[in-house]
Amino acid sequence: MSFAAVEGAFAAYAQGRVLTPSLMHVETPRGEFHIKSGGLVGDRTYFTTKVGGGFFGNRANFDLPNIIGLILLVDGENGAPLAVMESGFITRVRTGAATAVAAKYLARPDSRTVTICGAGTQGEIQLRALTRVLPIERAFVWSRNPNPAFAERMSQELGIKVSVAAGLTQAVRESDVVVTCTPAKRWFLGREHIRPGTFVAAVGTDSPDKQELEPELLASSVVVCDLVEQSEHVGDLHHAIAAGLMTREQVYGELGAVIAGVISRPAREDRAVIFDSTGTALQDAAAAVLVYEHAVATGRGTPFAFWG
Repeated sequence: MSFAAVEGAFAAYAQGRVLTPSLMHVETPRGEFHIKSGGLVGDRTYFTTKVGGGFFGNRANFDLPNIIGLILLVDGENGAPLAVMESGFITRVRTGAATAVAAKYLARPDSRTVTICGAGTQGEIQLRALTRVLPIERAFVWSRNPNPAFAERMSQELGIKVSVAAGLTQAVRESDVVVTCTPAKRWFLGREHIRPGTFVAAVGTDSPDKQELEPELLASSVVVCDLVEQSEHVGDLHHAIAAGLMTREQVYGELGAVIAGVISRPAREDRAVIFDSTGTALQDAAAAVLVYEHAVATGRGTPFAFWG
């Protein structure tokens, strides 16, 4: 996954070179769907809609992915469908790319220790992405169900020391960067854990009922969102606002504005910096365009007519 494509999509949003992103949620008895739409305007205009399902009993009950869905890529000039893609892989890698881009702009450049909260596939992607942009030498992995295999596998792949955290508090206090990528519905990372200057990427809260960070932690930190309007409704910011501890006006800004130079990089000496990453249609569009253009250039994929 090209980090530059995701970085460019965030910057394009700050510069007004996008089709306005939107989000809709639909709850079902066993899970949820989120529908994200938006696009990029450039030499060629692209529009995407992703129908992403979150069904966390799928692995156990149906031998299907817990995150499952499709992306439709459309020509923004004439409305013609261009491609249909499985959404799970694209969602996973673009989420890791967003964290890497955020860390590039918001974390201390000399950050060497990271704690990953969540020992699933997304945790692996997050750690892998961070080592591409920061000089990471040591990592802790914490989850409610300890996973020693995660630590062993990532140590061998990345050539760094990856350990199962003995406890969340100790690991986080020794870390320069913390990533939360869980399906938690009650916060587990709070003010007591975080030192000033720490960069926190909150990745798992992509629906209104999910929550990873204590609302008081957001209120006492510098908060940067992928999209403020979206974070108001589904991110950890949503819970801080609902608790009456923050308002929209207290958010420092959006990542795209930092990348584009519209606002400066936040100071991080006296407070933590939190990236509230809810996942955007613009990331989906950037990744889908990469996949589509590569498939066309290399003759990959299965061409078919959408109509007569």
